[in-house]
Amino acid sequence: MTPQLLRIGDDIVAIHAIVTDEGVTLIDAGLSGDLGALRTALAGAGRSFADIRGVVLTHGDADHIGIAERLRADHGVPVHILAEDVELATGAAPARSVKADAWRLGPALRFLWVGLRRGGLRTRHPRSVRTIADGDVLDLPGRPEIIAIPGHTRGSAAIRVPAVGALFLGDAITTRHVLTGEAGARLAPFSDDPQMTRRSLEHLRALPESRIFPGHGPEFAGTAADLLNALDSRA
Repeated sequence: MTPQLLRIGDDIVAIHAIVTDEGVTLIDAGLSGDLGALRTALAGAGRSFADIRGVVLTHGDADHIGIAERLRADHGVPVHILAEDVELATGAAPARSVKADAWRLGPALRFLWVGLRRGGLRTRHPRSVRTIADGDVLDLPGRPEIIAIPGHTRGSAAIRVPAVGALFLGDAITTRHVLTGEAGARLAPFSDDPQMTRRSLEHLRALPESRIFPGHGPEFAGTAADLLNALDSRA
């Protein structure tokens, strides 16, 4: 079969699944209440949890690790993350306390409501993870390539999946600010070091993939070079 890309969730918090003949790779793990939505999406593609070969995390924040431990503990699915974010993902280090850069009441309340409704207060940290490194190509369906892009967190990663022509950037960028509702590509809020993020993203400039998925917001249609130009136009 031609590899498929499934989007589970919505533009506020999404999980992505790469579906191939070899099985399924998940990019990020959403919120802890997203297990049912994932089950339904996989069933629509003729797959189940038994077909998941691995979860690859773009970083270790709570709204990206939600169902990782359930999949690991109940179905033996390994969870992969850059070494620099292992403690954040597993709960060995406290959650980050980065202040928001801006907010508006309506969008901020919606973001909070989605988090509450989908189990954001019931996060289970993965008890065991597999560390990955910049430049790794994982032996998982779709052969995801890991590119370190520190800035949002120390261990933020871009996940390149040429099989579906896509880049997954986690919270390095957003295309709809979750706290203001403003559309358009920009560096994401709640980042440890936005300037470092922008420098890190420069490593992606020459990549040919033309579908780019942020952790929050709709798909960006264009290459990494197009994205960088869009980011710089806001500077």
